[in-house]
Amino acid sequence: MLSQVEGYIYPNEIALQWGILIVLYPYITGLVAGAFIMASLERVFNVTVLKPTYELALLTALAFLICAPLPLISHLGHPGRAYEIMITPNKGSAMAIFGFVYLWYLMVVLLLEIWFDYRRDFVIWSREKTGLMKWVYRVLTLGMSDISPAALKWDIKLGNIITVVGIPSAFLLHGYVGFIFGSIKANPWWSTVMMPVIFLFSAMVSGIALVMLLYMIVSYLRKVKIDMPCLDTIGKFLFYALIIDFSLESLDQIHRIYEAEESFDILHMLVSGKLYITLFGMQILFGMVIPMIGLGILQVAKIKENIRKIILLITGILVLNGIFFMRWNVVIGGQLFSKSFHGFTSFKLGLIGTEGLFMAIAWLLLPFAVLAFLLWLMPPWKKMNSE
Repeated sequence: MLSQVEGYIYPNEIALQWGILIVLYPYITGLVAGAFIMASLERVFNVTVLKPTYELALLTALAFLICAPLPLISHLGHPGRAYEIMITPNKGSAMAIFGFVYLWYLMVVLLLEIWFDYRRDFVIWSREKTGLMKWVYRVLTLGMSDISPAALKWDIKLGNIITVVGIPSAFLLHGYVGFIFGSIKANPWWSTVMMPVIFLFSAMVSGIALVMLLYMIVSYLRKVKIDMPCLDTIGKFLFYALIIDFSLESLDQIHRIYEAEESFDILHMLVSGKLYITLFGMQILFGMVIPMIGLGILQVAKIKENIRKIILLITGILVLNGIFFMRWNVVIGGQLFSKSFHGFTSFKLGLIGTEGLFMAIAWLLLPFAVLAFLLWLMPPWKKMNSE
């Protein structure tokens, strides 16, 4: 174990307490908030050109929200007791409070909005289908089979109200994840008032990029033409969100440099050493700068449709990769230096085990499997055809 140590560190800092599963926890949660905000652009802010991605964004948010706490539960090692965080009030625990935020967002906001949006279709499908699926859709109607114009008008009104409530709820959901890290005063890498805001805007960036990629992939698999005005608009919003996120992170770093507190020397050694590749390479260069350049070119130059698709596809992949390494640099990087400010430890990611790479890949792929099931159960394209 001492081979992992450089300089002087306290004994309890040799082994990292949080590994890659804790990296996935804020990463997946951020995708939830970003996808929901992407859906809100069409419904609340009346960006009608994004209509082809509205239901896809909602179902993406639901799939990833269902799976969001699972890496955390896997890390804790007591899945049988995980529900207690949701039902046991504890105002002194930041994680216990997050349990209530999670339940509010899942049960009250996201599920209700999807239900009001699909209720008419559930009724129609329950009448058209036969066998088991007929009863599945009938159960999903919750006994509300009235699809008169007056009833559908109320569905739209109530859905709009829930969406409006859901926007600050989405901000609270992922901003609170940033608050959990930012409120740890003993760690100068995390302890900053900018942490919740940075987490929030990076969540918007990752969610928009994910919905853009999923829209392109689903359209390709279904062999339907991509709505280029819709795709270009997503790219435009991604460009704006990237600029804001990059500006906030730059402001945070400038503030740290200007203050130059007692932890500045150790943090400077951290970012110029152990985090140099993941921070300056993967997060900033490939995850922000190159995507901003690519998206900026699309805003000012007339480029052929196929080339625009390729640029947006590569940009989306780079952005998702960059946001993942942003979470990595926060979670892992914050544990690599000692509280003594005189030493470092190392982190080596294993392949197997509950904290290994294969387990992390499994938890990361699970939301896509859930999304595939939701798209089969509630296909947005059949919904649009019926409309």
